Amino acid sequence: MNKTVILIAGPTAVGKTALAIQLAQHYNTAIISADSRQCYKEITIGVAKPSAEELAAVKHYFINSHSITGELTAASYEQYALAAADKIFTTNDVAVMVGGTGLYIKAFCEGMDQIPAVPDALRMELQQAYQQQGISWLQQQLQQHDPLFAAQGEMQNPQRMLRALEVVLASGESIIKFRTGEKQQRPFNVIKIALELPREELYSRINLRVDLMMKEGLLEEAKAVYPQRQLNALQTVGYRELFDYFDGSISLEQAIDKIKQNSRHYAKRQLTWFKRDTAMKWFHPSNTEAIIQFVTAIKKEHSK
Repeated sequence: MNKTVILIAGPTAVGKTALAIQLAQHYNTAIISADSRQCYKEITIGVAKPSAEELAAVKHYFINSHSITGELTAASYEQYALAAADKIFTTNDVAVMVGGTGLYIKAFCEGMDQIPAVPDALRMELQQAYQQQGISWLQQQLQQHDPLFAAQGEMQNPQRMLRALEVVLASGESIIKFRTGEKQQRPFNVIKIALELPREELYSRINLRVDLMMKEGLLEEAKAVYPQRQLNALQTVGYRELFDYFDGSISLEQAIDKIKQNSRHYAKRQLTWFKRDTAMKWFHPSNTEAIIQFVTAIKKEHSK
C-alpha cells in the first residue's frame, strides 16, 4: 500500500486540469482522466479537453483514447483506469486522477457491480426514440417500466436514464437491483481532493467558457458530428443544444443560452454528488501549496 492516487474532483470549469498538471509535474508522474467525454477523439472543444501544450507537458491516460462509435460504461472505465494506474506505478509511487464524472471515480475507487449486457439493437432503438421525443418521453418510460429508478435515480440526466431504461427492458430488473454496494479493496491509497469556488464565480466561469468555446469553433465541431447525433457519446451538454439548433427547433442564441444553463445545472449536480463523499477534502483551486502540504501529510500517515 505504498502507492497513492491523488484524486482531483469537482464541478465543470472549476480549474481541475490546471491543478492536476501542477501536481503531476510536482510528483513527476502521469494523469488518468476521469471525464466520460474527453476520451473521445472526435470531440474536443465542447468537452474542454486539456490543450495540446498541457497534453505535451504531462502524459495523460483516457484522453483521445476512444471513438464516439464505441460503447463505454463505468465498468469498462474501471478496467481501463486500473490498468493505467498499474502502468504508472511501475515507475512511480504516485498517480494523479482528475475529472468530474462521479460514477467513473466511484468505479475506480470502489468497483462496479456486474450489470447484464444490453443488445445493440435495443440501445439504438431507445437512443433514436429519445432523439425524437426528448427527456420527457424518457421520464415517462422510466416511471412506467422502472419506478424504482424513477424514484431514486438521476431523472434529469439523459445518459443515466437511457442506461436505466435499456437495462430494465433487456433484463426485466431495475438497474438499482444490481447495485450491491459492496466496495472493492484496492492495492493503493486514494487521497481525495475536491475543488470549489463561490457559486457566482463558478457560474461566471462557466458562462465565459461557453463563449470561448463558440469562438474556438464549437459550432463547426458540433456540425461535423451532427450526422451521428443519436450516439450515446453525444448525449451531452454543448452538443445536444446545437443539434436542436441544426434541427431548426431553437435559434443559435437560444442554443448558447441553453448550453450555459445546462452546464450550470450539471455543475450543481456534480457538487451534490461529491459533497456526499465525506472523504473529500475541499480546497480553493488556487491553493496549490496547501493541497501539496495536505497530500504530503496524508502520505506520511499512510507510510507509518
